[in-house]
Amino acid sequence: MARVLKNKELINTRLAANYGGWTYCDQCDENIGYLCYSTYDKLELNYKCQCGSHGSVCIEFDDSQEGKECDDELIIIKNRLCCPKDNEPLITVLEKKLISYEMKITCKSCGSIYKKGK
Repeated sequence: MARVLKNKELINTRLAANYGGWTYCDQCDENIGYLCYSTYDKLELNYKCQCGSHGSVCIEFDDSQEGKECDDELIIIKNRLCCPKDNEPLITVLEKKLISYEMKITCKSCGSIYKKGK
């Protein structure tokens, strides 16, 4: 079932689909990651691409629940950053394509807010 977007703000960034899929830097058109469609509730991503462009993604849905901050680390399964509580894949960040990034992503199933950066 398609989700209804509450907020979608992309700066210097393009998504392959409405709220997921391959993620690209608009400046150099390089693939910088993959956002899983149905497993996250909210994403805030700010990055600096290898090309020097600064970009960001902010997406949340009408049915998003208020998340809970946690200190847990995301786990990596088949190059995807996953929730450690249920192994749900959330996002892939191609760190080699980025100079730096800061991310907060909320798992839809458990409501945990995970932070990661470089």
